[in-house]
Amino acid sequence: MKLSREFANGFIIFLGIGIYFLILEYLGLADEFYLRVLNLFIVAFGVNRTIQMNYKDGIRGYNRHLISAITTSMIGALLSIATLLGYIYYRGGEAYLETLSKGFLFGGDTNIYYYCIGLLFESVASSIIISFCLMQWWKDKVEVINKVN
Repeated sequence: MKLSREFANGFIIFLGIGIYFLILEYLGLADEFYLRVLNLFIVAFGVNRTIQMNYKDGIRGYNRHLISAITTSMIGALLSIATLLGYIYYRGGEAYLETLSKGFLFGGDTNIYYYCIGLLFESVASSIIISFCLMQWWKDKVEVINKVN
């Protein structure tokens, strides 16, 4: 398990999420919750790339792939949250946060650090769920491939 693979795909996740949310904000759709949920597909893309690369390189072991997948998604999440923290301060701090936190998990009245910690919890949960789902998909796919060969 190479950390560079996880970092590279985590960075792809970070770039994808960043560009996606900047486009949403430019279009005035950043407060639409259902559009914000679509970032899961960006995370799934990056995690899937990591698992696929691991299988192509002959890395075996369910746990190795799972740790690699979770590491990839968490790198993307941590980079995204750290950048969002800076972006919130750049856009006006607490005043800008008021526009973001309307559809947030904990309600509308929060501070910047609670907002980022809440996003971290959401990221950890979604990272684990996406990683487990993709691992199950790849596990079934690899079993079929191994039976054919």
